[in-house]
Amino acid sequence: MERTLILIKPDGVKRGLIGRIINQYEEKSLEIVALKMITATKDIARKHYSEHEGREYFEKLINYITEGNICAMVLMGEKAIEITRKINGDKDPVKAEIGSIRGKFAIDKTNNLVHASDSIDSAEREISIWFPELTCKDIFGSSKNLFAQTQGPLVNV
Repeated sequence: MERTLILIKPDGVKRGLIGRIINQYEEKSLEIVALKMITATKDIARKHYSEHEGREYFEKLINYITEGNICAMVLMGEKAIEITRKINGDKDPVKAEIGSIRGKFAIDKTNNLVHASDSIDSAEREISIWFPELTCKDIFGSSKNLFAQTQGPLVNV
């Protein structure tokens, strides 16, 4: 089973789209194993978007993601990464399929409502940033996944 990180960004939260967005993932049998509302600090945002550092849009991206509440989720299921990225649609809402989240609701490339991890490695890195309580380091420094020890969904609202 794959895990992926989903962020419903501040524009999605402000517009009251959390339920409609979550419904899209649940309709594809993806299980919510962790969920919390959080306002990202600039430090968390910079860690999350570290691969974009140095690009001209980086500060605009950091300001956008820290401007309000975010609904952060960890979803689990077969091919969770591939499925969530298809459900989300292209980052450019003009290019996104009509039935996708961005095709239906996004305003522009910046205010595109959602983030989904793009690979297994990215998912693990991003989950450790947004849900540090679900990952710990053992005495040898390797990460231990606490999902295997969690019974039922973890909800912190």
